[in-house]
Amino acid sequence: MDKGLNWPIEASCSECGSSYQWSHAGSNICLDFHGNPLKAQLVVFSDGNHHMALEASCQLFLKQHPDVIDIFYATTPPAVLVQTVIKGSLMLGNLHLDIKPNIFISPKNILNNLQDKNIVTSHNAFARSRGNVLLVRKNNPKNISSISDLFRHDVRLIISNPEKETASYDVYRETIINFSKKENIDEESAEKLLRHDQSTIYSQLIHHREVPQAIYAGQADVALVYYHLALRYSRIFPDDFSYILLDELGADEKAKATNITTDYHIGVVGDGAEWGNKFYEFMHSDDALAEYEKHGLVAVK
Repeated sequence: MDKGLNWPIEASCSECGSSYQWSHAGSNICLDFHGNPLKAQLVVFSDGNHHMALEASCQLFLKQHPDVIDIFYATTPPAVLVQTVIKGSLMLGNLHLDIKPNIFISPKNILNNLQDKNIVTSHNAFARSRGNVLLVRKNNPKNISSISDLFRHDVRLIISNPEKETASYDVYRETIINFSKKENIDEESAEKLLRHDQSTIYSQLIHHREVPQAIYAGQADVALVYYHLALRYSRIFPDDFSYILLDELGADEKAKATNITTDYHIGVVGDGAEWGNKFYEFMHSDDALAEYEKHGLVAVK
């Protein structure tokens, strides 16, 4: 069995680091449900790719509001969390969680769907991605430098699943097609590259965990990922990953026509209970937005 990446503890409450830890990467591990659902006075559901910035924001909010005790936050693909809200509970393996969020964070279309269902009353953008980059092994053993290298026979691409993670897949797909055109590669060839029946590998459920693991284990050579994800991997696994920019990434750039970006929206679920509205306001504050910028995203004000 391939050795798994040794992910760091990600939680808002500092006591989690001193708790007994039990997991095994090949059989039982839970990386995208954070905190203590029994103690937490605030529950946040969020799409997962900006989990590192959300973690820092939750830690800061908890420091400013210790009466919250803990923040339980989930960072899976949006479809998982939408179904959990609709059904009222989630089976996580054999663990049954009756958990209802006070806050929901995701791309605009997901929040629109929740608004149509009267789950959130309103929502708006607070952060934006800065485009996408190529993630490779440290020292780039395949000498990958551009989108055109993805078409080489000796290069294996891994990308998020088009059915289970449509939000990220659509961003990555459009970016690959756009850059292929710039490099005089026709769209038909780009679409063929993206098909699972070629050498391309799809993640199964959660690409922001599975993609770096596949590259680390030698199952893939390169991935197209959000810049902020690649930045995270290179920071916590500096001996294992590096990334290649496709173009310049300006800190205050608006969405480009070629390197597709994503706006992240936030909404209060129901009445937000005691802490939901305060967290909503906090996520628009300079303190929270500064955390997002530290992790490679852009503040939207």
